[in-house]
Formats: sequence, C-alpha cells, structure tokens
Amino acid sequence: MSLASWFRWNEPPSRISQRSPTEMVVETLMMELSWQIKQAEKQQRERENEYRKIKTGVDYGWLVSYPKHSYDISPGERLQLEDMCTKIHPSYCGPVIVRFRQVVAEYEPEAQEVSRLFRSVLQEAAEKIKEEEEAKKLARQWNTKNRTSLSLATFKSRSRISPFISDIKTISEDVERGTQPTKRVWSMPEFRNTK
Repeated sequence: MSLASWFRWNEPPSRISQRSPTEMVVETLMMELSWQIKQAEKQQRERENEYRKIKTGVDYGWLVSYPKHSYDISPGERLQLEDMCTKIHPSYCGPVIVRFRQVVAEYEPEAQEVSRLFRSVLQEAAEKIKEEEEAKKLARQWNTKNRTSLSLATFKSRSRISPFISDIKTISEDVERGTQPTKRVWSMPEFRNTK
C-alpha cells in the first residue's frame, strides 16, 4: 500500500459550498448584530466599572471575571430578524451595516436594546427598497407611455398642414354662391399626407 493513497493527497480539494446571495446577506447582517451586542455589553461593563470606581473610590476591576457573552436574543426574535434580513437586497447590505453602526454609535444602547435598533434599521431599509422598486416600476410605465406617444408624434409629423392650397373652402365662398355650408369647421386648415 502506497503512502500517498493512505493520506489521500491525490484527491482534489473539497469545494467551498456555494451559498445564495440572500443567505450571505442574512449571515453577514446577523454577524454584525451579534458583534454589536457584544460591543454593547463591553461598553455597559465599562460604564458599570467606572460608576463603581467613582462610588467606592477603589478599582477592583482586575478581580472581576466577566462571562464572554452573557446576553443573547431569543430564538423567536432571531428568526424574525433573519426573515427581515432576507428582504434586504445584497447591494443594500453594506449601507444597512453602516446605518446600523451609526444608530448604535448615536444612541449607545444597552445590549437588550441593540436588537430593537437593528429591527428599525432593517424596516427602514426595506421601506427604502420598496420605494425604489415602485419608482422603477413607474419609470418603466412612463417609458412605455413615451414610446407610444413618440409613435403618435412621428405619425403627426408625417402629415403636413397646407393652409394655402387653392381648394380650401371658406365660409365667404359659400355665402357668395348661396349654398348651405357643410358641417365642417371652416376655420381649421386641411391636413394632407405627404409621401
């Protein structure tokens, strides 16, 4: 038995599983949420330590050991947030993260409040996406209407107004001849198709 077959060096490397863009968006946004929760916990602990230090005048922070991650969102809430993340288009993933970080920096929330802020940012992004889709839909409708109106404009440009042609009848000719005028409006010029 050869050594190479024993270690399986001849086998091709396993391929990375192909994930859909939606799955990648959900994973990225949820990782950002968990990171922001950890950061909020860390800032909350630092604020508590500063408060204790000011209150007691002694720093015992070096004695305290904190759990790595104490707050976690409930499974139901996680599923709701993941469902909301699926509605985010991949091109909006970056702007959503940037907006979420701005909101977190602005409000400096506690760990329990981070998921609510995340939900509000996702709702804001979903509404923006919906508005842009409606605007695109209206633009498409407008473009199709413009195409039909352009075809009418080309039809109208083919017909020429000829106001000085000699066979144009006027009311004064009918009065001079003593005939009844036809029902046509005589003040309108006659339209002819030019070839």
